[in-house]
Amino acid sequence: MNVHDVIIIGGGPAGLNAAVVLGRCRRTVLLFDTGMQRNRFSNGMRNYLTRDNILPADFIKLAYSEIKKYGVTANRVEIVHVKKLETGIFLVKDKTGSTHYSKKLLIATGLKDNIPDIGGIESFYGKSIFHCPYCDGWEVRDKNIGVYARNKNGFELAISLKTWSKQVTLYTDGRNYLKPLEKEMLQKKKINVFSEKIIKLEGRADQLTNIVFQNNKKRLCDALFFVNGFKQQCEIAKSLGCKMNKKGIVITNRLQQANIRGLYVAGDVSKDMQFVVVAASEGAKAGVNINKELQKEEFKM
Repeated sequence: MNVHDVIIIGGGPAGLNAAVVLGRCRRTVLLFDTGMQRNRFSNGMRNYLTRDNILPADFIKLAYSEIKKYGVTANRVEIVHVKKLETGIFLVKDKTGSTHYSKKLLIATGLKDNIPDIGGIESFYGKSIFHCPYCDGWEVRDKNIGVYARNKNGFELAISLKTWSKQVTLYTDGRNYLKPLEKEMLQKKKINVFSEKIIKLEGRADQLTNIVFQNNKKRLCDALFFVNGFKQQCEIAKSLGCKMNKKGIVITNRLQQANIRGLYVAGDVSKDMQFVVVAASEGAKAGVNINKELQKEEFKM
């Protein structure tokens, strides 16, 4: 049985940065990824010094060329089953039926957004429809910005977006979870609230231009931010028995360790601060601590 030092599930910034660290530590690293990164539809990464506006696909390409230098083996295949054996070794089975083994396991599969069910949204998602104002607010500054919040409150996001534009409108798509004090504050901040049912979105190419309501009325909108929750890209952490918080985020300690010995979690899957640069830093931290744990076991420290 060939046992790797580490298997990494997830080839986004967290998994790839961990792979670089561990490869440089001369560890045998096997990385699996499906190419379904949360930001793959984005027209550019933000808040990452020296990498501003780089396309996610180009970032991944650069990262793969780096991990290759350090002997990391990468596979584009889905992992379908993970189990921790009584020996402490992790058994990992991929979609092809192949089985792999490792001393340590890092889960860095990330999250995926619950994209609102609105006609036409796929054409604009990542280009003029977003979920994070810190990632895309600057690019739509001073424009006519909308906030979509059918299943959530939407108040906090609407208020936040006033930092980037004076023209902010909240759309609740037939529902309204706002409290009286929140309505008062929105009115004070000159944020209009429209509760009419939305039937579709219109635009040119990937640029949103109009929100169309059930009564066929339209409102101009240059960019739309939504708050609709998110979920894990996969259920591996849950199947292993990882502790989760109320938002479905894996609970880890400061070393990126989960509650299962030998299991580490990094990236959006483990924290609320969902920036690429933060995910990458968590991956680096996990890589260092995985190596330290392996060293202790090798030298019986």
